[in-house]
Amino acid sequence: MKIESPAFTMDDVRGFMETYLDRDRQILAERLQRISDRVAELGPRIQQQSGGDGEWSAHEILAHLAVVSKFYGVLVHRIAAGKLEDLNLLEAVNMRDAAGKQMSELEPAELVRMTLADHERTIKTLRTTSTSSLRRSARADDGTTMTAEEVARLPLVTHLEMHIEQLEKVLSETPKT
Repeated sequence: MKIESPAFTMDDVRGFMETYLDRDRQILAERLQRISDRVAELGPRIQQQSGGDGEWSAHEILAHLAVVSKFYGVLVHRIAAGKLEDLNLLEAVNMRDAAGKQMSELEPAELVRMTLADHERTIKTLRTTSTSSLRRSARADDGTTMTAEEVARLPLVTHLEMHIEQLEKVLSETPKT
């Protein structure tokens, strides 16, 4: 094996890191695309109904997916664009939950349409925004910071993946009509 590293400069190392970061954001966009595909597939099986005080119904999970998709997608875009430097997460989560209650009054087909449109915008942002822009951060109310990429990866994509699993489970338990 030919040893190349002695000739590397810091510019080379930064270039390699940029390549890794670029690959990682493309994978993140692909994860969100898979979620979107799954929402499109499961959506027609969802009936408009309330889950009551216990577990969420499939419709309520779908409403939550729609809210999370919009809310965190907007945060990713705003942080990456340098338009959001401070983030009150607790207040934001409370607002998100209130919006979820309102969204649960919409028809499932409309929730699917909204979710897919929000995913499309966020996927485009992930695929076209520079890695340096995705590394921009906002300060959270507890003093921590989150980059646009971290918001996309954790409260958006990973969060949605968990709720897709929950939705699949609820739908598997629901008798087919």
